[in-house]
Amino acid sequence: CHMTAMMRSSGINAEYGDSDDDEMVQRERHEAQARLDMWVHQAIHTIEFCLGVISNTASYLRLWALSLAHSELSTVLWDMTLYYGFSSLDWDKGGFVLLFLVWAFWAVLTVTILLCMEGLSAFLHALRLHWVEFQNKFYGGDGFKFLPFSFSLILENEENLEEISNI
Repeated sequence: CHMTAMMRSSGINAEYGDSDDDEMVQRERHEAQARLDMWVHQAIHTIEFCLGVISNTASYLRLWALSLAHSELSTVLWDMTLYYGFSSLDWDKGGFVLLFLVWAFWAVLTVTILLCMEGLSAFLHALRLHWVEFQNKFYGGDGFKFLPFSFSLILENEENLEEISNI
């Protein structure tokens, strides 16, 4: 096949008028190009898949780290405030007042730190679902360019149509 292609390119076979061989060589070249295109396309998809796996794993690890930080901060807040308040409680000297103050301090810290962290965690998870999952699985980017609604564009198009119809 390679020898036939070389003979054709040098013009040796042109005098015989062998058009069936020309079509066969053209078909073989086309099939070889199609196979090459398929391999390149599959290689690109494989690379995209591997990058997607790494990206999704990193995204979930980020959420896991935030959850771990939440757990550790809960433990620290308990050990540093309420546990201390319960262990040093002296009921004879107004321990209830101290316990209430310690509980108030614990509640303020818990709400401000941990609740904000939970909100951040929920926000990051929603953002991850929208951008990572949606973009990887459903978004193709092969649609129509977005053109926002505009009265000026509509009026301009109507004026252009009127000019064309008047010609």
